[in-house]
Amino acid sequence: MEPLTHGLTSLALGRAGLNKVTRMATPMLLVAGYAPDVDWITYFMGAPAMFHYRRAITHSLAGAAALAAIVAASFWWCGRKHPTAPVRFGRALAVCGVGAGSHLLLDLPNRYGLRLLWPFRDTWLAWDIIETVDPWMLVALLLGLLLPALFRLVSEEIGARPERRGPQRGAIVALALVTAYATGRFVLHDRAVQVLYGRLYHGAAPLAVEAFPSHVSPFAWRGIVETENTIEEVDVRIGPGSHFDPDRGVTNYKPEPSPMLENAKRTRTVGQFLKFARFPMARVTRLREGYRVELRDLRFSNDSTRWGGYIAVVEMDGEMRVLKELIRSVAQKKQETR
Repeated sequence: MEPLTHGLTSLALGRAGLNKVTRMATPMLLVAGYAPDVDWITYFMGAPAMFHYRRAITHSLAGAAALAAIVAASFWWCGRKHPTAPVRFGRALAVCGVGAGSHLLLDLPNRYGLRLLWPFRDTWLAWDIIETVDPWMLVALLLGLLLPALFRLVSEEIGARPERRGPQRGAIVALALVTAYATGRFVLHDRAVQVLYGRLYHGAAPLAVEAFPSHVSPFAWRGIVETENTIEEVDVRIGPGSHFDPDRGVTNYKPEPSPMLENAKRTRTVGQFLKFARFPMARVTRLREGYRVELRDLRFSNDSTRWGGYIAVVEMDGEMRVLKELIRSVAQKKQETR
């Protein structure tokens, strides 16, 4: 998820009761909740390094546990000599563990995913149920955190006694709403996948399908369907009165096997990209003095300028020797074609 949702979730967890576990619990939750995103530094190390390390080390169970221990030790060191309420390492570790764990739990539902079992397994895990920026989750968290403060101000203005447990109840309700919302999306996602599997696409049976959130509405999904010769992009709506036409979509034809494509797959850049991509689509272009091979992941639409919209590019000479290999964003691709 984007940073604001992570921060609001940490604040809500603190107000829900964790701020009573130890002194400085809310700052611990915030720091530990943001800590896994330290791997953003890989963006400055080049695309191959980014795909190798991004959402692996710090977004794994082992990495999150290590980060929680580091953050807890830092707060313990700073607060151990407090005259009346020293920070206990065990309690700090428990709070930081919740903060780091909440980060992983928020990143799992989107289509990007993470490598939860690194370094034992390099497999990407993603639930594909919530967009990276989800307005409904933001609204629920903001209302749960802000409304109690507003009610308190109103109570003070009219001379009524403010509810002392209002902030805690508001945070608990917000977290409960987010949990219920995610559960509902799980159900709708499963239904969308069933609809995609139950159709033929231009007469061809699906080999693999996935549904991704596409709009603000939880009833609208973007389906990707792989058949023997194509990868289809279709829109799916779930709900009463909805109709799904499997032939109304974008058809991407798989390229024929070629030496150029096989040579590109052997490069380090494409190898890293294919570990990440779930529905890779390749295009081979004949240049004046060679070839260009481009691969993109159809999991991300063409308008994905962030959160995974990348293209792997390999250029070769006439004898198919690799001259250049790189990974660039969809935004860079659009700028170059203007």
